[in-house]
Amino acid sequence: MIQKLKYLLGYVVILLLVLSANIAFTINFTPLYSFDIDYLNIEQMTGFSKDVILDNYRILMQYLNLPWIAELKMPDFPASESGLFHFHEVKRLFFLDYAILGVSAVASIFFLRMVKKEQGYWRMLNPLRLMIAAPLVVLTVIFMNFNRLFVAFHGVFFNNDAWIFDSRTDPIILALPQDFFMHCFVLVFVLLELVLVLLYFWVRRKVKIT
Repeated sequence: MIQKLKYLLGYVVILLLVLSANIAFTINFTPLYSFDIDYLNIEQMTGFSKDVILDNYRILMQYLNLPWIAELKMPDFPASESGLFHFHEVKRLFFLDYAILGVSAVASIFFLRMVKKEQGYWRMLNPLRLMIAAPLVVLTVIFMNFNRLFVAFHGVFFNNDAWIFDSRTDPIILALPQDFFMHCFVLVFVLLELVLVLLYFWVRRKVKIT
């Protein structure tokens, strides 16, 4: 029973590691946003050039990523108190993800050392098959009804409606359309699927060797 519990916890920390790493990569992957500026016609929606939009986006990302930046000031996009409060909450979520990434990385190292010592790679095959199926389900939901998923996501992580921006007071929302976030979700779960498949074949190779 204890052995099964240890492995179950191990699968959880590995999944958390892969998911949090993919989230960290995606939220900092500026080329995706640069592509979407053209693809989603963000220049036309905001009235600013691509260079101006990217400069403001970098300022926003610096605020969200750097703990010593306590105040968000985008030169071309004024923000309401409600909008600034929402970005403050987003900043906390960024650091929550980084904390989960760090803790799960350490825990995964200990788990994989235990698996190697016990030659228990075979135990990981079925759980990995289940984990590989999960992103496919999420991707299906994203493509079928992302709007409902987007609203549900905010309902889970925010206990207020500050995330509902008014473009008259928070024009940054014009530069961050919902389709951009859909592309972020897709990238996260495509990467999750890819990493889990690679991990599965790595584990299967270990099983054959042993």
